[in-house]
Amino acid sequence: MTGRDHHLDAWRALLLAHNTAVRAIEQDVQRAGRVPLTWYDVLLELNAAGEDGLRMQEVANRVVLSRTRVSRLVDEMVRAGLVGKRLDPDDKRVSWAVITEEGRQALRETAPVYLSSIRKHFSSYLGDEEARILAEALGKVAKLQEVCLGDCGTQARSSCEPSRESDDEGSSR
Repeated sequence: MTGRDHHLDAWRALLLAHNTAVRAIEQDVQRAGRVPLTWYDVLLELNAAGEDGLRMQEVANRVVLSRTRVSRLVDEMVRAGLVGKRLDPDDKRVSWAVITEEGRQALRETAPVYLSSIRKHFSSYLGDEEARILAEALGKVAKLQEVCLGDCGTQARSSCEPSRESDDEGSSR
């Protein structure tokens, strides 16, 4: 008799929690008449990037959208005046996205609703220790996958798979 696969249980719980929390947060943001959550995500990243902005490819890597969707989304945001786009003077194939002052204002107006909704639909269900463990575990997965995605183009796929020994060592912290 085999036991439950807690790894698959964790994956399913992550997907379900993400889906339900994001939908609830999106509804709160919409009810408050603020920018859509996908726009907020892009504005957040562009604001953090500073005056230079981000290459469109970097925007796509930082938000949870397909590259094609990011391009269309940024074009919508340009039309709304929240983002500016410019060609790279050194490489005309590369576009940069930069947050505008209107974009910063939309970010400031949306932030309180967004943060309150995170507390309401996510954080309120977790104790401090649970939140710390979850942040550490998911941060570990994200970091290692980022390294893997960068390395797997040049290395064998098996080199991107963590060993169970390193996983067990990391969980004892």
